[in-house]
Amino acid sequence: MKEERVKKILSLLEKAYPDAKLVLHYNNPLELLIATILAAQCTDERVNKVTETLFKKCKTAQDYASAEQDVFEQEIRSTGFYKNKAKNIIACGKELVERFDGKVPDTMEDLVTLPGVGRKTASVLLGNIFGKQAVAVDTHVFRVSHRLELAKANDPDKVEQELCKIIPQEKWTRSCLVVGTHGRRTCIARKPLCNVCVVEKLCHSPDKIYSSRQE
Repeated sequence: MKEERVKKILSLLEKAYPDAKLVLHYNNPLELLIATILAAQCTDERVNKVTETLFKKCKTAQDYASAEQDVFEQEIRSTGFYKNKAKNIIACGKELVERFDGKVPDTMEDLVTLPGVGRKTASVLLGNIFGKQAVAVDTHVFRVSHRLELAKANDPDKVEQELCKIIPQEKWTRSCLVVGTHGRRTCIARKPLCNVCVVEKLCHSPDKIYSSRQE
């Protein structure tokens, strides 16, 4: 029954969001890597505004490796936690130059050794630019997975493991995109739009909210 429920949920979400894709703007693996690091605790829309200028200045891993900490901090300041992000991105650039010939590696094992890169960031890269199936648990996927009882763990990495068990591997990447899009557009954090939710009947979350007009 659980397998059929998951299949139905994903099918409904796929039909509802056929245009589901990453909101972050990027043209290559390095740009997606930097954008995803910047997106921690920040909206993708804000990151896109920052990278619109940043990516014109920094085009290679060496550009990031050579960046001055103080100057770089100011360029990414509006993304929040800018001191730590600047430190990680500069260190990441150096690691890419020294260990990977300036290129972004395409395996989970190598990606998570880079400063500022956890499993979520690595999965975003693997699934969306390297063509490998991966489950990327961002804040939206985490929230929707809990509300729809697809996962119970309070740790994103463990939620990833739970989702990997119930979602067919060939659908890992796509499923996260549609679930994440549902979280952005409908199953939003404070006031989910339950009245227009395509999986409302399959949801038993205590967070459900209805307008006064619904009977």
